[in-house]
Amino acid sequence: MASLKKILLDKNHAGFQFLKYSMCGGIALAADMISFFLVAWLLFPALTQDDIFVRIFNMQIEPVAEGARTLNFIIGNTIAFIISNMTAYILNIFFVFKAGKHNRWKELGLFYLVSGISVGIGVALGVVLIKGFGMSTTSSYVAKVVSTTLINYAARKFFIFHG
Repeated sequence: MASLKKILLDKNHAGFQFLKYSMCGGIALAADMISFFLVAWLLFPALTQDDIFVRIFNMQIEPVAEGARTLNFIIGNTIAFIISNMTAYILNIFFVFKAGKHNRWKELGLFYLVSGISVGIGVALGVVLIKGFGMSTTSSYVAKVVSTTLINYAARKFFIFHG
């Protein structure tokens, strides 16, 4: 049990660090997905009949005009971003990176700034996929997740925390 605790709290070993980053990222992704899809379903409709979320849960939804769906995709991602990013920050400082390169408020501000930029890039990609290619909301969401993951890891490791 002591070795498991050591692995979870060791922030120096690059392999364990990326593994823990991935696991913490998975938890933050779950918070993001749950938040986004609940918002896209219940508050700001952004889902289509061909979305996997709709098919998995055999949901009946009303059609949403493309312009409204695009705007609601952005709103849903904004709400999900706030929730999932705080989840990621808390998990990252406890399990992945060494905090203290900056004071706590600056660190948190940089964390949100970098994440905001990467999510902005990802959401823009999603908007292009929806408007330009007519892709599903889910496919656009997945493209956003992949792009933000890659940008965030590099920025957090090298600019926000002590590697």
